[in-house]
Amino acid sequence: MSRETAALSSSTVDDISQGIDIVDISDNGSISVAAVRDMNTSKREDTISEKKCTSCDQKLDNVKTNDVEIDNSSGGVKSDMLLKEEVNSGDVDVPICANCGKEGATNMCNKCKQVKYCNAACKKKHKSKHKAECEELIRRAAELQKEELKRAAELYDKELFKQPPTLGDCPKCNKRLPTLGSGRKYKACCGKVICNGCIYAVQKINKIVGICPFCKTQATESYEKYIEQLMKRVKMNDAEAIYVLGVHYAQGKKDWKKALELWELTLHLGHAYSTIGNSYSKGNGVEKDKKKAEHYYRVGAMKGCAHARHNLGVMESNAGNMDRATKHYMIAIKGGYHDSLEEIKKLFMLGYATKDEYTKALQAYQKYLDEIKTSQRDEAAAFDVRYKYIK
Repeated sequence: MSRETAALSSSTVDDISQGIDIVDISDNGSISVAAVRDMNTSKREDTISEKKCTSCDQKLDNVKTNDVEIDNSSGGVKSDMLLKEEVNSGDVDVPICANCGKEGATNMCNKCKQVKYCNAACKKKHKSKHKAECEELIRRAAELQKEELKRAAELYDKELFKQPPTLGDCPKCNKRLPTLGSGRKYKACCGKVICNGCIYAVQKINKIVGICPFCKTQATESYEKYIEQLMKRVKMNDAEAIYVLGVHYAQGKKDWKKALELWELTLHLGHAYSTIGNSYSKGNGVEKDKKKAEHYYRVGAMKGCAHARHNLGVMESNAGNMDRATKHYMIAIKGGYHDSLEEIKKLFMLGYATKDEYTKALQAYQKYLDEIKTSQRDEAAAFDVRYKYIK
């Protein structure tokens, strides 16, 4: 492993807490039976001959006379007119034995699954002639499957690398919510996610800590009271409340099993997928499973979680897939994830990312900052590090 690859592999996944067969053959058998059918209260007899495969002398199940087919296996009767209509309309596929050429073949080649025979005897007799064709059919089928898988992967990547939606805006100041967790807070009183700039502004005006900027409710005095308030939102099927309750069980009670059960109920939230992905990546409450972790990161990333997107970039980088890693990092940067900007810088210094890519990364992050920065948020961050919204 080169020095550069070794340096990249040191990156770690970022953790967050948030028919019918028709037989038509000429009479050459020695056994005959009578078929009787009512037609307008009159009866007509047709002579039916038992037919055999000319190659293997095995009796065929279906025999046909001038205008009536009798299926010996089921006793069914069909008029010749109806059968012809079915064949002409394409409703009935008539398989032909590759060995003797007779219709009604049902025994398929076990390898290519494309060629049919009357039975095992015909298949065995035709084996040497079919060998080259069989191998070619298998080769073509493999190529077709490969192309289909490639196309499916291309379509999936097209969705995977789309720029997802942002977290949305603060309902109080109508400015884009920061990606950094300390820059916003979920309020159990009204179920809103509000930026810490607005939270601090209300605190500054009223000289009281804990008043909700949106519904003006005073914060509870204890953590137990807060959990009671949170449970009311959970009973209202508030997804964010359920997610926060999961965090309470994981971090407070160290009950990861219960936390995972709760997070599984909020899978329309991108950060829920990311948090579950972290659990599989680190073995929190479940056995470590990198494939499952990647699955949850992928879905979370497509739902807009920048943390999950960054983690995908780290996984691709550690696997040596620098182009895919760069794509993930660029999307995460647009989502406001500063650590992805640092990874792009590292890739640029090692020669895996171009100067143009690094420049675009810087521009994308600056655009994000322009969308979230306010003097109110800056003041809040300066007052208390817990209100920090830019890393």
